[in-house]
Amino acid sequence: MAGFWTALAVSFGVIFVAELGDKSQLMAMTFATRYRAATVLVGITIATALVHLVSVGVGVWLGATIPTGPVSLLAGLAFLGFAAWTLRGDSLTEDEKAKAQRSTGSAVLAVGGAFFLAELGDKTMLATITLATQHGWFGTWIGSTVGMVAADALAIGVGRLLGRRLPEKAIKYGAAALFAVFGLWLLIDGIAALR
Repeated sequence: MAGFWTALAVSFGVIFVAELGDKSQLMAMTFATRYRAATVLVGITIATALVHLVSVGVGVWLGATIPTGPVSLLAGLAFLGFAAWTLRGDSLTEDEKAKAQRSTGSAVLAVGGAFFLAELGDKTMLATITLATQHGWFGTWIGSTVGMVAADALAIGVGRLLGRRLPEKAIKYGAAALFAVFGLWLLIDGIAALR
């Protein structure tokens, strides 16, 4: 049971931080200008749960087929890459903004479909795969899903309160620093496992 709680806490924290400043948060704010916040969160939750379920499946498979030393080294390098990706930043293109604003049909389906497609290959999906190679699949799945939904809910709430006055640089640098710390920690762990 302790393994579940560790996986849940670590994946929640990592994915919450990874989502800060991500284009998914911008999409959430955009959808929230058109639909009720609760509807947007339901769509986000469904899409995130599906994408992260696939992610943990891939991560568990990789963790079972590759020895832990190389997995930790690859995970550490991946997290350092996520740090660089975070520093580079994300933004919505005009086309993505337009799609979010003119979505038709069921609001939950529109939001869920947009988020599902946006998350495929995104850093949060890749981070979830990486976490699942190290931790239990169920805790990682629940933690990563809740972490992402919480970060997007925060974006919707803060976005409604403050508009565009979010301290984007502070969020970007803080998230990148946390990714770098996790990356270095995994690299050290991987090197120790190879000895």
